[in-house]
Amino acid sequence: MMTRHAGKWEGFKWELVGVLGKALVDAWFATVRVESEGWERVRSIMESRRFIFAFWHSRILLISYLYQGWGGVILVSASKDGEYMARVLKRQGHCPVRGSTSKGGLRALAAQIRLLQTPPVRPGVVVPDGPQGPRFKAQPGVVILAKKTGYPVVPVTCSARRMKIFSSWDRFILPLPFTTCRIVYGEPVRVPPEADETLLRESLRRVEKELGRITANADRRFGHRID
Repeated sequence: MMTRHAGKWEGFKWELVGVLGKALVDAWFATVRVESEGWERVRSIMESRRFIFAFWHSRILLISYLYQGWGGVILVSASKDGEYMARVLKRQGHCPVRGSTSKGGLRALAAQIRLLQTPPVRPGVVVPDGPQGPRFKAQPGVVILAKKTGYPVVPVTCSARRMKIFSSWDRFILPLPFTTCRIVYGEPVRVPPEADETLLRESLRRVEKELGRITANADRRFGHRID
């Protein structure tokens, strides 16, 4: 009896985390002004919903908020910390898949591929330096997913005029209320289905370089530098 009640309470707790977490994020970002750069270069891809978003771990909060309801199939760490993020993402209308490079990574990647190949059409999402880094170093899952699905990778980033930069491994950023944010879309990277290991490495290098470029430019625009 105690075990059953404990299980019900645990489920209720996590549901509450999702509800309250989404409400807090919505209220927080409702106060900010968002500018964009590079939208025209990716408009047709984005409107098709057949793409893979790639952004650094430190930028997940604003981007997931802006694209809530899109049903993004996103890999989230299997850790307890990842559970908090997964609950909020699910409430935002995304489709979290649990796994990481250290635990369940291959199974999670296979699940992402299956979901993206099954209706309805929806984008994939990869945080290439997550969940544990190194910061701003892309891991190969993003280009493998692109190869298997045929979807182009769309690098995207964001920054803010006023923001809190945490001392975590990823230097996580939190835009402050009533500030101006900027979301920047980079040049898409396509990975052909016949790509060999050499081409996969080159594609990964292009994704990492483009993410690094647009992130540094976005931060520099507001006078920030995060190495």
